[in-house]
Amino acid sequence: MYKNILVPIAFDEARDSKTALEIAHAISEEGAKITALHVVEEIPSYVAQYLPEGQMAKNLHEIEDSLTDKIKDEIGVDVKVVEGHAAQSIVDYAASNGIDCIVVASHRPGVQDYFLGSTAARVVRHASCSVHVVR
Repeated sequence: MYKNILVPIAFDEARDSKTALEIAHAISEEGAKITALHVVEEIPSYVAQYLPEGQMAKNLHEIEDSLTDKIKDEIGVDVKVVEGHAAQSIVDYAASNGIDCIVVASHRPGVQDYFLGSTAARVVRHASCSVHVVR
C-alpha cells in the first residue's frame, strides 16, 4: 500500500475526481497522506501585465477554497493549488514531495489527444512513482 498519494483534481465534469479520491483511500495504508492537487495554467506575461496587483494570488486562493469545498466530504485530504503546465507540475510536485503513487482521473480521448496527448498520458510517461489511472 501507499504512504503518500497525490490526486490531481480538474474542475471538469468529464473527469471522475470522486472515484479517484475513493481509490486513493482504498490503496492507502493507515495514516497515509493524501493530497488533492489542482494546477492552474500559467497566464502569459503579456496578459498578466494587465491584471491588477495581487490578482493571481487572489485567484489561486479562491481556487483553493473552491477545491476545499468540492472535496469537503473527504476526510484527511490536504488541498494544494499550484501554477504551471498541468502534467509537468503534477510530475514535479510528486518528485519534490515524496509521492509514492499518483491517482489521476482520465477521460475518453478526443481527436486532439491523439495528436497532443492527454495530461494523464504525460503523467504516466514521466512520473518516477506508481500511477493509477481512473477511467
